[in-house]
Amino acid sequence: MSLVRCDKTEAWSALRAHYESKGRQFDLRTAFAADAGRFDRFSVQAPGVFADLSKNRWDASTRALLTGLAAECGLEARRDAMFAGEPINLTEGRAVLHTALRAPKDAPPLSAATDAAIADVHAVLTPMLTYAEGVRAQAGTQFTDILNIGIGGSDLGPQMAVLALEEFAHPKLRFHFVSNVDGHDIAPVLKRLNPRTTLVIVASKTFTTQETLANANVAREWFTANGGTDVGAHFVGVTTNIQAAAKFGITTTFGFWDWVGGRYSLWSAIGLSLAIAIGADGFEDFLGGANAMDEHFRTAPLAHNLPVQLALVDVWYRNFHGFTSRSVAPYHQGLKRLPAYLQQLEMESNGKCVDVDGHAVPFATSPVVWGEPGTNGQHAYFQMLHQGTDVVPVEFIAVKTPAKGHTGRYADLHAKLLANCLAQSQALMQGKPAAEAAQESPPTASRTIAREVIAEHRSFPGNRPSTTLVLDALTPRTLGALIALYEHRVFCTGALWGINSFDQWGVELGKALCNELLPRFESGATDGLDSSTAGLLTKLIAK
Repeated sequence: MSLVRCDKTEAWSALRAHYESKGRQFDLRTAFAADAGRFDRFSVQAPGVFADLSKNRWDASTRALLTGLAAECGLEARRDAMFAGEPINLTEGRAVLHTALRAPKDAPPLSAATDAAIADVHAVLTPMLTYAEGVRAQAGTQFTDILNIGIGGSDLGPQMAVLALEEFAHPKLRFHFVSNVDGHDIAPVLKRLNPRTTLVIVASKTFTTQETLANANVAREWFTANGGTDVGAHFVGVTTNIQAAAKFGITTTFGFWDWVGGRYSLWSAIGLSLAIAIGADGFEDFLGGANAMDEHFRTAPLAHNLPVQLALVDVWYRNFHGFTSRSVAPYHQGLKRLPAYLQQLEMESNGKCVDVDGHAVPFATSPVVWGEPGTNGQHAYFQMLHQGTDVVPVEFIAVKTPAKGHTGRYADLHAKLLANCLAQSQALMQGKPAAEAAQESPPTASRTIAREVIAEHRSFPGNRPSTTLVLDALTPRTLGALIALYEHRVFCTGALWGINSFDQWGVELGKALCNELLPRFESGATDGLDSSTAGLLTKLIAK
């Protein structure tokens, strides 16, 4: 596998010159006026997801240079190595095979490592789905509530997906998610539950995760204190540490492998809550959508490969335009937790400052990813997007068809939702010059301030870039494709930057320091601490 870090390529130098000569002053309005076919030229259809990339600050020459960068960096070779099960997670010596988690049992052979992984996956997937169906068969009687206790990927993924696919969830089951070690998270949830009809999923690969085990112990205490007698029937573990789970009282466990990173684990047994929600067939559709996107990523030419093209736009904005963040605005309430999920996926993966060889990278890596569902975001932070001093690329996600039964008034609401989505991307691109604003008479404008001054306040600079992703409907299959799309996009940017997207050493230091500080809350000892930490500790434990 031959890899070249992006800034070491000829294409990088060509892109720098191109940015200075054309990219810095690129204007979207001029580009659309000059090219009636721009939308068609900069649209990409992938399985389950359509992407309009035409409102981005690039033209055909930019895209060609960026695609050349991907080729010169050896992106295809690194992609193939991932699918083949080579240990591309170099700092941990592990393969990266989350794609095997959604491969069908009869998938065409790729490599001995991948084929073995797929066989292992189905050895767990089949009994897990059987278990999920068993829980569903007892819905409304033996079980009414499912409580998922995890953190990070063991919480963000299942929670996001269960919320997104509520239309497909079992009508007699309610789902709850607890992750924060703060008791204010779990206490109000437990108050709403009946221990006799609650199933608790404890999701921790090692069964040692501090936050998860603390909450699991609270849940077990609540269960036994309120008449629960059979922990084994009401608690299930998603873990590889069967002995620790058994000591806890759990008799049913589903495991996964060290090549499954937390933020890529939704497709594994970590997705048990989702499998219970949407059933075995729904979960298979979810995996199938992701697998279809995997095949698109694995086989489509770079110029027509949606994860690759999105990643190239990200590199163009982060490393040449200097944009520091990206806002994700899903125009579907079911996707309200998607921005939080993508924060971990992207920032934990690519928030790195050294390359795979341990050398400091001389360029920016992961942007800040943030967002809220539309139309709520329009009345919160879109003011800054339109008129603020920072340019923030926006990613709109539109769903063409609403949930079944959304007719009449609900259909009207969905039309308004989609109209708002299109209007916001249009407004960001077009803007409004002060001369146009001066012709208007806004009723709320002060009558004591000159019209031309008001016009300056009501002008919009425009030329603000956005991407719009479109799903025909929000289903298990399209959601699977959408999430896999984002996974591969993150992989591509990390590969181009020459960093390891699959470790997360930055999470470890705080955990270690927490374990050192915890006993001091009992002893009050502050020796060896910096003055700020010592002062805060003293303040927090003072009677």
